[in-house]
Amino acid sequence: MLPLERQNQIKTLIQDKKSMKIAELSVLLGVSEMTIHRDLKPLIDEGLVMKTFGGVALVNEHTSQRSHFETCVFCSRNVNERLAYRLILPNNKIEMSCCAHCGLLRHRQLGDEVIQAICPDFFMQTTISAPLAWYVMDTSVHMGCCNPQVLTFEWKEHADNFVKGFGGKVYSFSEAIEVIYQKMKGNDQCCSKHH
Repeated sequence: MLPLERQNQIKTLIQDKKSMKIAELSVLLGVSEMTIHRDLKPLIDEGLVMKTFGGVALVNEHTSQRSHFETCVFCSRNVNERLAYRLILPNNKIEMSCCAHCGLLRHRQLGDEVIQAICPDFFMQTTISAPLAWYVMDTSVHMGCCNPQVLTFEWKEHADNFVKGFGGKVYSFSEAIEVIYQKMKGNDQCCSKHH
């Protein structure tokens, strides 16, 4: 089967099911997960589907407007895909924040409304589950986003090693969400204004 034929099949499957796991698509189409990732790239670039943790979801009316993803839902800063934190809410509604700093603050605001949250691993640039991630704050590396800066890692060992080289402190998700809230408490300015 040609890649274009697989892409059309993937489109049909995702339009029907709204979201699917990469492994599920791999089995259904009889190709490797790497091939599925390659087939999905043009669909993601077109804005038809978007990556989720371990899978892909249909972009619907809540997410189809490009401008919706160009600015942070929390601080209105431009979103850098390398740092973006996504919150998946009921009815496949997706909110995007520019970085983990804003993502954690918004996640705290929404609470149980959040069905899933994903962010990129700082080293590997793979999509990871935000509640399972490790967060580094107060490091000497500056990515040019909100302050205090928050970097995300899938593995605690990677976060610990990063801190050994660049300083900072490692937090679990529940710790990070409270620490960032406490650091911003009483601050009446938007987080992106602090440089």
